[in-house]
Amino acid sequence: MATPDTTRHTPASMNGTTPTIDERASHCFGCGPANPQGLHLIFTTDTSDPANPIATCHFQLDRLHEGPPGHIHGGIVATLLDEAMSKLNRPLNVLAMTRHMEVDYLRPVPLYQPLTLTSRHLSREGRKLFHQAEIQSPEGQVLARAKGLFIIIDKAMLAAAGFTGPED
Repeated sequence: MATPDTTRHTPASMNGTTPTIDERASHCFGCGPANPQGLHLIFTTDTSDPANPIATCHFQLDRLHEGPPGHIHGGIVATLLDEAMSKLNRPLNVLAMTRHMEVDYLRPVPLYQPLTLTSRHLSREGRKLFHQAEIQSPEGQVLARAKGLFIIIDKAMLAAAGFTGPED
């Protein structure tokens, strides 16, 4: 499991941009520093091509996240992939939520091994963002892959729904 950082949970290079919805809540299961049972994932982003950001996280999970013996539970695998894709919304400077996600479980994802989680922005059509993510073994073998559709959310709509975050 990634080591929790109570002062920040995103790279300093991402400060000053719009935080994702889960980051604003700070109790997100995937990346929230305030969630004692959370994964505490920390991502870095490559914005060398600002229209096509890439987010990466190195992580290792333990028996707390077990499904089949010795392997990560499929629901946690889906959570990891969704979390990685959500991290692309920040460098795109939007607030967006998952609308649809497809997961391909290619091989069992092992516990107790350093793994890499990578996501890429594929395209945008109006309010629709299309992302892809994958989990790789230390040898670079793709173990699971997902494609996701995220919908850009209007900040005024969130405010009307009563959502307030540190930036509001």
